[in-house]
Amino acid sequence: MSDHFWHDRRVCVTGGAGFFGSYVVEKLQQRGASYIFVPTIEEYDLVQLEDIQRMLRDANPNLIIHLAALVGGIGANRARPADFFYVNLMMGAQLIHESWKHGVEKLVAVGTICAYPKYTTVPFKEEHLWDGYPEETNAPYGLAKKMLLVQAQAYRQQYGFNTIYPLPVNLYGPRDNFDLETSHVIPALIRKCLEARQRGEKQVVLWGDGTPTREFLYVEDAAEGMLLAAEHYNGSEPFNLGSGQEISIKELAEMIARLTEFKGEIVWDTTKPNGQPRRALDTSRAEKFFGFRAQTSLEEGLRKTIEWYRNNL
Repeated sequence: MSDHFWHDRRVCVTGGAGFFGSYVVEKLQQRGASYIFVPTIEEYDLVQLEDIQRMLRDANPNLIIHLAALVGGIGANRARPADFFYVNLMMGAQLIHESWKHGVEKLVAVGTICAYPKYTTVPFKEEHLWDGYPEETNAPYGLAKKMLLVQAQAYRQQYGFNTIYPLPVNLYGPRDNFDLETSHVIPALIRKCLEARQRGEKQVVLWGDGTPTREFLYVEDAAEGMLLAAEHYNGSEPFNLGSGQEISIKELAEMIARLTEFKGEIVWDTTKPNGQPRRALDTSRAEKFFGFRAQTSLEEGLRKTIEWYRNNL
């Protein structure tokens, strides 16, 4: 099914040159997709309407996977809330509208776990998406992306436009962003532990108190889930993409310290924010809709990510 599905489709992957996008593009190639268009930010600023229109003319896609986003950790979200709102909303809203006008057959509008309310019953079920306001530090980003779900459902209702809305949990893996100013928790922890070990430092200082929980999905698993959804799912309901495995930041830090052989002390800076208290997904909808289950355990994925970082940076 999958190889045949992609064979004669013209696929456009926004953000295809980024971390997650690079895996989606590789998996498309493995599935025999003969035409994959990856717009780069240098050539197409997707916040600008005319650049979106030009991209659609140049690519003439049947199917779009919209991964391009302005993303970052708690620090970046706190420093630039207006950017995180405006850039993500304008890219997504205009892209969906113009894709419908252009006659695109299907669009995968990728959401974010930050769209869930701050206090959501754990594990997060998709029907709880509207039960409250998101965690404050990333609410502008989360709400901008959540509007794409509203838009997708509205355009399906009025125009029959086939847009689906996955909600991937925090991704990690080789080729991730390891810049401490903008990275997410796993690459930041890996880098801090390895650099402290190299320098012979006795401690690593981390934000918050270590009590929040998170769920992580290995990037290759996420790319597989995204393409299975593109192939098999054509409904209006949003769906979580995750591993179904919850872990506290403290346990995560201890695991990474062990895997990087950092023997020093982990110190928690409680003047810094924790972010959302708990985050773990109910992943049954994705399994029911298109048979997706994560294959990579957290420890195995972390080992691969650490090995890549050591070899490449």
